[in-house]
Amino acid sequence: MADAIVVGAGPNGLVAANLLADAGWEVDVLEAQDVPGGAVRSDRGVDPAFVSDVFSSFHPLARASPVIEALRLEEYGLRWSHAPTVLAHPLPDGRCATVHLGLNETRERMERCFGAADAAAWERLTSLWTSMDPHLLHTLFTPFPPLKPAAALARALRADGVLRAARFMTVPVRRLAEEEFTQPGAGLLLAGCALHADLLPEAVGSAAFGWLLAMLGQQFGWPVAVGGSSTLTQALVRRFESRGGHVHCGQRVREVVVRSGKALGVRTADGQAYRAGRAVLADVPATALYGQLVGWEHLPSRLREDLGRFQWDFSTFKVDWALSAPIPWAAREAAAAGTVHLGADLDELSDYALQVTTGRLPRRPFALLGQMTTADPTRSPPGTESAWAYTHVPQKITADLGYDSIAGRWDTRESEAMANRLERQVERFAPGFRSRIFARRILSPSVLEALDENLVGGALNGGTAAVHQQLVLRPVPGTGRPETPVRNLYLASSSAHPGGGVHGACGANAARAALRSQRLTGQVLPAVRSGARRLLHRAPQE
Repeated sequence: MADAIVVGAGPNGLVAANLLADAGWEVDVLEAQDVPGGAVRSDRGVDPAFVSDVFSSFHPLARASPVIEALRLEEYGLRWSHAPTVLAHPLPDGRCATVHLGLNETRERMERCFGAADAAAWERLTSLWTSMDPHLLHTLFTPFPPLKPAAALARALRADGVLRAARFMTVPVRRLAEEEFTQPGAGLLLAGCALHADLLPEAVGSAAFGWLLAMLGQQFGWPVAVGGSSTLTQALVRRFESRGGHVHCGQRVREVVVRSGKALGVRTADGQAYRAGRAVLADVPATALYGQLVGWEHLPSRLREDLGRFQWDFSTFKVDWALSAPIPWAAREAAAAGTVHLGADLDELSDYALQVTTGRLPRRPFALLGQMTTADPTRSPPGTESAWAYTHVPQKITADLGYDSIAGRWDTRESEAMANRLERQVERFAPGFRSRIFARRILSPSVLEALDENLVGGALNGGTAAVHQQLVLRPVPGTGRPETPVRNLYLASSSAHPGGGVHGACGANAARAALRSQRLTGQVLPAVRSGARRLLHRAPQE
């Protein structure tokens, strides 16, 4: 019998399994898919000569995460690679806003394209980041409430800085752009970063989210794993197995076995039972854990009511390409970027985001594009480019603002039509792009979910990033912690705080909660037994 069962071999599940194994626990990881990795996988499915990341590609959060750093995955084969430029946002007039590894080059390029005032404003935003480093990341990645890192952050900001920082954390990115910048470039960089999640430019907190990603890029880069994202997963698996752990693929968990309010193990779809002596950790969506793996009869009625209000983030539509040559950008600076954001101006980004929020499929989708060979030359033959782009689409489509009558069935016709629409958006900024495509793969929301059931409806972040479902409100109003109403059962997925991204914090928080619970049990039970013996010894005299 294992000490712990981890359900799901995505990055959070594997991080949790590693931490438990480090503590000397015997751990089994059960994964429904035929290979581990969850949304951190790569293959040669587009063309045999090209490596394509099926889901996540750029990993600034993994590079910056104190959780991932502590695992020392470089000792298990992980290597990072960087594009010459971190991020680019080309404009229709030929200018290009860029983020680089290091403030100096970012500031110099911004001043050249958008003026000294905007370069100085960007430097002020960098100074705010510097004043909060590393305490902000520790605050985000620590189990709630993050008392020690939050106190350190407050000391670093001082009294007058705390309120200004609090305002900054709530301001919409459109408002920040109006306050700080005179030209469109810097605001587009931040707004595009916010749209990696489901945060409109007018949404509370969108400036902070966009600023976080941009500053991570400037400090750590947006690196990729050399040879494909699967090498990150392979490093996690190697480390885990070197400590005696076991990953079992093709094992779909059907039920968490609960008796008297306590998780005892799991049962798989083929009827096999796995006992857990100490804990079950579930790297699955909250909506799959509560009411499916764990029956409602074992859970408070209020949880069922609260979970009915759980909000998913936007769906995702992605296309992978094998290109015969690099992308012919009109704004030449975009050619050196690993990631390129595609939208003409802030109004176009706002229109797109509002349309997706209200169920309407945009005619001009905002696109996030990855130039993988630019970031890692091992991805394709010399002179070619392995590339992808994705856009967000509504979870439920009520209208198509384009001309293809896409209704969200995502059959072959709809998928092909949406892929063509995405390619036309790239063509706007890179005339001749489509002539360089010799193979493509379409990953509609339904295909993404079939490949990783945690991506419900093609949602990438385990639930909305909006403030009404963060911190103590994630996944439902409560403590913001991985403990569940069932003893020895922990939520280890991105449905838990701090949410989406390949940072491992959700899994680490669950593992630490399980270890803490066992330590407390180990301290309390001997004391209870000792007290009981003393009472029994005194009883005859009384």
